[in-house]
Amino acid sequence: MLLVVLDHDRGELDESTREALTFGRVLAAKMGAPMEAALVGSDDGDLVAAAAEHGAATVHTCVHEILVDYGPDAHGSVVAQMVEALDPAAVLAGGSDRGNEVMAHAAARLDTALATNCLDVAPGDPWSMTRLQWGGSLLEDCTLEGDVALLTCAVHALAAAPAGGRRAEIRPFTAALNETHAVTMVRDRIVGEAGVTLSTANVVCGGGRGVGSEEGFAPLEELAALLGGRVGCSRAVTNLGWRPHSDQVGQTGTRIAPEIYIASGISGAVQHWVGAMASKHILAINTDREANMVAKADWAVIADLHEVIPAIIEEVRHRRG
Repeated sequence: MLLVVLDHDRGELDESTREALTFGRVLAAKMGAPMEAALVGSDDGDLVAAAAEHGAATVHTCVHEILVDYGPDAHGSVVAQMVEALDPAAVLAGGSDRGNEVMAHAAARLDTALATNCLDVAPGDPWSMTRLQWGGSLLEDCTLEGDVALLTCAVHALAAAPAGGRRAEIRPFTAALNETHAVTMVRDRIVGEAGVTLSTANVVCGGGRGVGSEEGFAPLEELAALLGGRVGCSRAVTNLGWRPHSDQVGQTGTRIAPEIYIASGISGAVQHWVGAMASKHILAINTDREANMVAKADWAVIADLHEVIPAIIEEVRHRRG
């Protein structure tokens, strides 16, 4: 049996979990085994239904007075206890910060190894996998030994796809928890940003050093607003102080997966490409036809972005009347 750990927040499955369930369906088929799910801190029917929709045959729910919100110690302990009680062949979670953190706690409690950020996994003795290293700039082929294979799949390794028309059996699980498991626990929340975020935007308008200045990002802001997207930037831009780090796309910034990434004045260094490579489509606007981003783009406009972006804005406004 393959057990997929569900990361959820206030009644919603994290997108990385939907991706993990999709990844898990492929892996379970390779294993010739059913895929089940672990829902820690909730028994919400909508979450169970979402897990079932993505292929989970059974959902093991665990509620406890300690599990008032997310806490890596408590969640990791519950996952470890489920492993000992349910004896799965493998446990998988999405490779988000929380997914990796919970699985690391579970691995420590089980005194076994964890393979994170996997792109492909083959069951066996030992298990073999390809995984992202060094922020995505390196692919590593490795093997994993142990009584149970603990894994996380890389974010955007596989697009989330519902299996459709399924129902899951619910099995309550009782975990042994006490106050020591609540050493780290979310107690309060402050909303720092509302609406579409850089990591979830369907359209990202990115700017690099070629934008020329902080003020030069105004047309990109206008275009992003017209298209319901967000503005991103390269590390060179944040180093120059033109944009905050929260707007940075790349190895040390945010990884994006929009329907389209409009990369303006961005050379496309490997560190930036790591953050942008999951984009469904890329439009590069650059005066340098040899730029790495131009070579990787689906479409490229070899011209001055200060002429192209206003022209795009004008055309969008014209088509919208």
